[in-house]
Amino acid sequence: MSRDATRRWLLLIHQLPAKPAYARVKVWRRLQSLGAVTVKGSVYALPATGETREDFAWLAKEIVESGGEAIVCEAALVEGLSDAEMQALFDAARDADYARIAGETRDAGARLAADAPDDVLAEVTTHTARLRKQLDAIVAIDFFGAEGRATAEGLVSGLEAALKQEGETMQDGKTAATPPPGPLKDQVWVTRQGVQVDRIASAWLIRRFIDPGARFKFVRGTGYKPQPGELRFDMFEGEFTHLGDRCTFEVMLGHAGFVDPALRAIGEIIHDIDLKDGKYGRAEAAGVRSLIAGITASSTDDEQRLARGAALLDDLYSSFSGREEDR
Repeated sequence: MSRDATRRWLLLIHQLPAKPAYARVKVWRRLQSLGAVTVKGSVYALPATGETREDFAWLAKEIVESGGEAIVCEAALVEGLSDAEMQALFDAARDADYARIAGETRDAGARLAADAPDDVLAEVTTHTARLRKQLDAIVAIDFFGAEGRATAEGLVSGLEAALKQEGETMQDGKTAATPPPGPLKDQVWVTRQGVQVDRIASAWLIRRFIDPGARFKFVRGTGYKPQPGELRFDMFEGEFTHLGDRCTFEVMLGHAGFVDPALRAIGEIIHDIDLKDGKYGRAEAAGVRSLIAGITASSTDDEQRLARGAALLDDLYSSFSGREEDR
């Protein structure tokens, strides 16, 4: 990568007096809310944008007013760290945030599923609203589209849908069905760049069983507005993405109405790899995870990843289909 193509970073270098202690806590909380990551000691970083420059400028002013020292500088290179390593710091921080949201959402969903009384339903509703607010705040500082976002968004959206359905059931004894997306053939299928296991498997399902002529488009994970004739999958606000405790592959499988046991088995493997919750305990998951990791490590080209992943899944499907025929 040339110097001209290198990403720009903002660095906040600061020092605070030992007292008052609340000033240090206040600054730490502000840094967390901005999505800043620690580079070294009291040096924090953000991607350089107009908004982040203003955020760091205001925070530097607060630090100085609290009796501390602060400077903000912009750099094309951060000593000892490549752009990819810097981005990984941000993704890791957001993935930790998303994992917390996902865990709390699963717990709330379990309470709701336990035929809870009205007071528990009210508590879960309040908690869900809080989780949505927290998730929206995390998304706002997810500068590079961390992997955990789809899982957390799907779980929160699924819990919201379950609560809505529960409320409608209590009102008139009926459950509302979610209207399905439009026709699935002759569409451009859009997903996030840097495809991993769920996107690779979902693309295979689309091209092999839904639309053999499917075209795929790879975009950044944030801020993409779909064009007419496009369907998004495994991405924020996508037509097909994580829902409740189901990964995108499982959601698409259910929507298409497939009852093929071999596809169901593959869906369980993809679920265990993608959501990491061990729900199905598939013995094959570890091997498939290693093979997918090898595919993604050997190429950054998304079409190549899909092609190599498709070959793997074709073999896996044949294996499971053969097992069913032998029974």
